[in-house]
Amino acid sequence: MYGLLVKLITAPLVVVLADALFPEVDYATLYQSIGVGLVLAVAGHMLELLLLRRGTLWMSTAADMILAFLVVWLSSGLLVGARITLIGAGFTAILFGAVEYIHHVSLIKSGRAEKT
Repeated sequence: MYGLLVKLITAPLVVVLADALFPEVDYATLYQSIGVGLVLAVAGHMLELLLLRRGTLWMSTAADMILAFLVVWLSSGLLVGARITLIGAGFTAILFGAVEYIHHVSLIKSGRAEKT
């Protein structure tokens, strides 16, 4: 539950930050970028439950980056007025991956990534 709560805060912040920083990422409204972030948070949490454990740090982080790339890039086709290039989706995925790496390390070190 802790992992989901952290993702529900950080993922929308990362997408909003990417929208502000990168001209290749342009959502029409703040709600769109927050919504994409929430989708990333829930989907990323599901990936975390499936993959994250001691020894899978890089695989889980790479999966989150691929997920972020696809969700952000595909969102431009689904959301009215959103314009995201492949480069913009890549920049956002890299930013998201850096945040997720830190989050995954903290979950592994605290023992919260261990499956029962």
